[in-house]
Amino acid sequence: MPWTAGQQLQNGKYVIEKVLGQGGFGITYKAQQVGLNRAVVIKTPNEHLSYDPEYEKYIERFIQEGKILARLSHDPHPHIVGVIDLFQEGNTHCLVMEFVEGENLFEAIKRRGALPESEIVRCICQIGEALTVVHQAGLVHRDAHPGNIMLRSNGKAVLIDFGIAKELLPQTLSSTGNVGNKGFAPYEQMTRGSREPTVDVYCLTATLYYAVTGQAPTNSLARKLDNIPLKPPKQIIPSISNPLNQAILKGMALEAKDRPQSMQAWLAMLEAPQAKPPPPVEPVHRKEVIHPKIKVKSKSTSPRIIPWGWLIGVLSGYLLIGYLLVASNAPLSVWAVAVAVAVAVAVAGVVAVAVAMTVAGAVVMAMAMAGAGAVAVNVAWPVAVAVAGAGDKLQESFSRLHTFLILVVTSLFGLGLGLLAHRVFNGAS
Repeated sequence: MPWTAGQQLQNGKYVIEKVLGQGGFGITYKAQQVGLNRAVVIKTPNEHLSYDPEYEKYIERFIQEGKILARLSHDPHPHIVGVIDLFQEGNTHCLVMEFVEGENLFEAIKRRGALPESEIVRCICQIGEALTVVHQAGLVHRDAHPGNIMLRSNGKAVLIDFGIAKELLPQTLSSTGNVGNKGFAPYEQMTRGSREPTVDVYCLTATLYYAVTGQAPTNSLARKLDNIPLKPPKQIIPSISNPLNQAILKGMALEAKDRPQSMQAWLAMLEAPQAKPPPPVEPVHRKEVIHPKIKVKSKSTSPRIIPWGWLIGVLSGYLLIGYLLVASNAPLSVWAVAVAVAVAVAVAGVVAVAVAMTVAGAVVMAMAMAGAGAVAVNVAWPVAVAVAGAGDKLQESFSRLHTFLILVVTSLFGLGLGLLAHRVFNGAS
């Protein structure tokens, strides 16, 4: 009999909240891990399996695979549900996993209909990468259908609810009742309990078929026994690309030998094809195509570098200039000259380093008008040097306009900080 809400396990470490699902092989519960105050999922074998002669083998497989999944969680994979604990409560073996917030792929397709190719292929590739790790650990998931793929709010997909021990067919169950979702399973899984990686290839491909078309694929048993063909997804949604259409048909090949033999091989079929090179042109036209402006585009592809050291120097210099202007009671006209000079120096910093040095004389003149005297001479030259250096560095990553705007904003901000600093210190004294 399933556990009820409020039931405590492991001396109160876990508290059952509700049943999430129940099938022929197991029951999953949502529970609270009391000490850490977090939601978890607890999976247990179905109680009626205890009457089956193969029950001990089933439990042995359940524990063995639970331990392997726990080892995988030591180096967590972002697209595989994490295993937290493995314990026995009375006669019941329990596997504790993280509770993944979000909606499963079934729910997403029911709400939205067929999903855009670019969106769902990204999610399916994430699950394919997770299954690759699972296969390398010697496991096969066997239930990679839409109900076991959770979509987090950040767009990441997570594989949950491993089909532990499903190669054992209890005599108390029918041979076709062991698959959680028959529409997404290959016939060899339903008839022989196959645990080959090609089973996961078929299941995940069938899930992709359902996601991009909004329609469940033809049951593999019906394809095998009744010779019912699988309708190509492009016949349902004509906008589906040819490479995706071919990858789905290949991954859902009826016979396992005709499918890609590894998850990596199938994922390679989902990669975007390389762009075809342009047709050859005559030399005279080739000369016209090549243009120096093409080099400018390459800047946007590399990370932009901001010379913080130079900009801090500009900001500090103008802060001191602003402070001196306030200290000398400079009239509004001198402030206007200082602002104009700051803009002129910024322009010079964009045009050429040598010009920026020349404009430094104008800064000295503005400072002298404010009565700052010799201190102005000592400040103006380093400011012009800093502006020139910042302008030179900024233009390695930014256009001239953006460089000018950065320098002007930094300069005027520094003048304002100087004014504010004088008032703060003068008021404090």
